[in-house]
Amino acid sequence: MALAFGGSPANLAVMSRFEAQPVVAVLGPTNTGKTHLAIERMCGHSSGMIGFPLRLLAREVYDRVVAIKGKDSVALITGEEKILPPKARWFLCTAESMPLDREFGFVALDEAQIGSDPERGHVFTDRLLRARGRDETMILGSDMMRPMVRALVPEAEIISRPRFSTLSYAGATKLSRLPPRSAIVAFSAEEVYAVAEMLRRMRGGAAVVMGALSPRTRNAQVAMFQAGEVDYLVATDAIGMGLNMDVSHVAFASLRKFDGRRARRLTISEMAQIAGRAGRHQRDGTFGTLSLEGTHGARLEDEEIDAIEQHQFTAIDHLYWRMGAPSLNSVDQLIADLERRPDKQVLRAAPQAIDLAVLKRLADEEWVRERTKGPAMVGRLWAACGLPDFRKTGPEPHGRLVSRVFRHLSEGNGHLPVSWFADELARLDSVQGDVETLADRIAGVRTWAYIAHRADWLPDADKWAGRTRELEEKLSDALHQRLTQRFVDRRTSVLMRDLGARGADILPVKVAEDGVVTVDGEAIGRLIGFRFKADHLARHGDMKRLMAAAERRLGTELGNRARALAGDEDKTFSLATDAGRPVAIFWRGDVVARLEKGRTLLTPRIRLHRALDTLAVADRAAIEARLALWLEGRIMRELQPLARYFDAARDPACPARLRAVLSPLAEAGGIIPRRTIASAIDSLDREARSRAGRLDVKIGTLDVYAPTLLKPEPTRWRLALFAAAEDQPMPDLPVPGAVSMSTPMDIVACEAMTRAGYRPLGAQMLRVDLVERLARIAHDSRDGRTAYAPDPGLATSLGLHGGSFAQLMLALGFRSAPGAAIEGWVWRGKKPPRKVAGPRPGNAFGALAELWQGDAAR
Repeated sequence: MALAFGGSPANLAVMSRFEAQPVVAVLGPTNTGKTHLAIERMCGHSSGMIGFPLRLLAREVYDRVVAIKGKDSVALITGEEKILPPKARWFLCTAESMPLDREFGFVALDEAQIGSDPERGHVFTDRLLRARGRDETMILGSDMMRPMVRALVPEAEIISRPRFSTLSYAGATKLSRLPPRSAIVAFSAEEVYAVAEMLRRMRGGAAVVMGALSPRTRNAQVAMFQAGEVDYLVATDAIGMGLNMDVSHVAFASLRKFDGRRARRLTISEMAQIAGRAGRHQRDGTFGTLSLEGTHGARLEDEEIDAIEQHQFTAIDHLYWRMGAPSLNSVDQLIADLERRPDKQVLRAAPQAIDLAVLKRLADEEWVRERTKGPAMVGRLWAACGLPDFRKTGPEPHGRLVSRVFRHLSEGNGHLPVSWFADELARLDSVQGDVETLADRIAGVRTWAYIAHRADWLPDADKWAGRTRELEEKLSDALHQRLTQRFVDRRTSVLMRDLGARGADILPVKVAEDGVVTVDGEAIGRLIGFRFKADHLARHGDMKRLMAAAERRLGTELGNRARALAGDEDKTFSLATDAGRPVAIFWRGDVVARLEKGRTLLTPRIRLHRALDTLAVADRAAIEARLALWLEGRIMRELQPLARYFDAARDPACPARLRAVLSPLAEAGGIIPRRTIASAIDSLDREARSRAGRLDVKIGTLDVYAPTLLKPEPTRWRLALFAAAEDQPMPDLPVPGAVSMSTPMDIVACEAMTRAGYRPLGAQMLRVDLVERLARIAHDSRDGRTAYAPDPGLATSLGLHGGSFAQLMLALGFRSAPGAAIEGWVWRGKKPPRKVAGPRPGNAFGALAELWQGDAAR
């Protein structure tokens, strides 16, 4: 075992005394290497266990021992975390979770003076009295424990350890003058957050450490401090329990804490335990108080300062005790043992803890009494009552949870329902919310992690323990991110420096290939096309700074992009026709302009996006010219027949009768019902009809249209130009290749489908070229006015229902002939337009009708 001590003469002397005495108490102030000594001693034995006051500390030492012994040989056991390899021989535990039924060659209890704490003291006192190693037992604690060790463990040898470095008082310090590598200690989450927020504004940020944090979050925060990313750490008194960090100065933001029963001033020993975190190992440290503006601040008395500097404190004269192995023969006997008075003068009965309060509450329930008839079920009840109140809800709400847990544990197969457990985890599985919300979720997960680590409470307990661990890590990562975002504001620091920078001091700005904009390496947002989008994680108060920095520093980049757009290829532009949004032009995947009403349907106006307002006038003009050239070319390519209609309608050389057809056809987007221009069509001679055909005009039975414009891409462009001309959002497009569809209930949508080239037929719509096809088949198949039955496969192949097909036949001039020899349809001819009867002379209503017709004509 000499190797474990490093072989120094002093350590060899200590080692010889350990071998002579099975129980040794190593007492002294902070920074005396007590914990390090215990780790070395444990690693020198064939097996060992150390109990710690905090899960965070147990985890820290676990990582150290794993580095020495290997992961397969080291176990970590806390209330809500259990890593227990099959061949583990060295155990790191919280004091509450020490497995006293196992035999270890070495056992140690850290911070034994916590036995004087009213809330947890009885646990440490029990371990002090009962936890023993086969070969060696070590008690670690403050020198104040000397009388208690002599009274309760008279066989123990007491060894004093001096502090490695000097601790001196530095007085009160303003927050703005705190030296780097300082830890500020507060005693509530509200105080911690308030101080951290002030440090963020004044000094660039701080790491945050609290006992409620998971080890993963705490380690990530400490890593920031240790790496020098921040120079300040704000913590609760959890920092005083052996957490080792590179701290030079400790400042008390307050000297009062709530101990679970009342708010009180810290004892001198508590002050010393916290202040002792400064000046670790051979480096001297300082302590003092924090002077906050507008408050009187914390103030240390002279006698307190002297006691801390000289490490002289009033000895502890009592410890709290509760029977550690109570009888489980009955609930009443269990309660009686837990409330039993100690028989030693230096021990006091522990105040009623929440586990006992919940037990007594459940003992009054008749159903609990019925289910706890033997030691096994009494033990199960006591185990359920041991579920910690991680969320600090109090005896009543916590008691209801314990009651439900025990109800499940005492019925059926004795397991909690997996569905309930899974639902509770699912409810907590969200990384949304602020710091407080995430911290509360982690506390909730700790409850279910504790349950999952009870081997006989859940089926497949290992699986659920792993699930809770994964969820805690996920929430912990999110909490670390929120803490860093809230209290470490390097971006704001960078932006503030950038605002005042001139000349050579201007910070470098870079735009990555993916558009991420960084100032001095700190991301402030993303440049998407010409639009700067501030980092969505930035707080509302930072948005103006981010936008101002982007506007001030991105001018050169935006100018370069403007010139790149003006010279770019056609394939980099596209027409955005997302349903429900304005029609826009995109360049390389981002919007640069929108289309608005122009002189005609084919000449829409281009309005540049407001993100381009900061560009130079020449750059804007070049962009407008390039977009106009691209748009004109695409319209001519996709809508060439429509462009010909407009040109011919304005061409004096074109016959007037043909222009009378082409002009409304062009205005209608290349598709128009025949009846609308029936008179103009009837007046066309053979030459005009032939010329119309050469212009891609199809004069059908019911509609006049351009077959080329019915294709998907021309259809998309036509509907987009109509939306721009009418200042409307883009409508839904028909499914490419669809020949029929249900008639939309919405009037606007129905009109869009009509413009797309679909004719309404009652509950359905049919594409106009298919209407013409059916019309031709029907007329070719009929024999004069003899009834004829159409092939039913025609309608089915086009997806038309009976009612819609009947509407089509009626529109084509056929009438149903149920009484004919062949049941089917008879040609009757299309009905001529209804004539409006004129008013009768001398009739008063007729006079009104004349007035109305005159107004309508005007």
